[in-house]
Amino acid sequence: MTDYQIFADATADLCPEMLAGLPPVRFIPMEVEIGGRRYTYGPGGDLTVEAFYALQRAGNFANTTQISPGTFFPWFEPVLEAGQDLIYFPLTSGLSGTCQSAQMCVEDLRERYPERTILCVDTFCASAGQGFLIREIARKKAEGLTIGELDAWVRENSLKVCHWFTVDVFDHLRHGGRVSAAAAALGAALQIKPMLHVNGEGRLEVVEKPRGRKRAVAAQMARMDAGWRPELGKLVVIGHGDDPEAAELLKGEVLAVHPDAEVYTAPIGPIIGAHTGPGMLALIYWGDNR
Repeated sequence: MTDYQIFADATADLCPEMLAGLPPVRFIPMEVEIGGRRYTYGPGGDLTVEAFYALQRAGNFANTTQISPGTFFPWFEPVLEAGQDLIYFPLTSGLSGTCQSAQMCVEDLRERYPERTILCVDTFCASAGQGFLIREIARKKAEGLTIGELDAWVRENSLKVCHWFTVDVFDHLRHGGRVSAAAAALGAALQIKPMLHVNGEGRLEVVEKPRGRKRAVAAQMARMDAGWRPELGKLVVIGHGDDPEAAELLKGEVLAVHPDAEVYTAPIGPIIGAHTGPGMLALIYWGDNR
């Protein structure tokens, strides 16, 4: 049986412990501009999570760029030349054109390497949700799934990954055009902490507008309590925008209600953090209420 390499990109937010002891996943770096300078985030990059949020808190706004088709070639081609197949799991196509860029590269490479299996599978997931799915993908490979079986498993299960985000500040949503200036000003005045989720098309939707962090966290917990399906998997990921204390508090609340959950906390990186800002909290689990 031909071995295969799993790829993801720098939008997949997870912590190293989540992949410990599992088959390797290669992450393609991405570019982010902040403070008048362009950086690379990911393997071999020159921007850390801590430095990024320090720049945001200093009043800088960030911009990101999707991965171009040509960027994939130096990552994918050596794997194919070495006799391996590959499968790439990008950020949801509902938020970025990276998936379409990858498909262009894949079509070209299939002509050059017709004997290889080369797949690009939309995750319909983002940030800590994408990291959540990547961890489960690596676990499935460790269980012995072939590349074709893994492709089918992701297509069947990716929409069972439930994402619930709360955003602490409106500034970065406003900068990215997600909310108007008037809505941002009103939300800040009323201490609204909007809760968003990634819907069945892989797009962001605002679903609630709780006032204050405490109510926002309670709203996240209510969604998990209603929809968590541990028979699908007990993994839970809490993502945070440079706020590990808040993440640990949410972790404690999850374990108090669901003590058998396997909970990890993970920082939200610059690619997604560019749009959500410091203090964002994400709660990700297997469920039926996406």
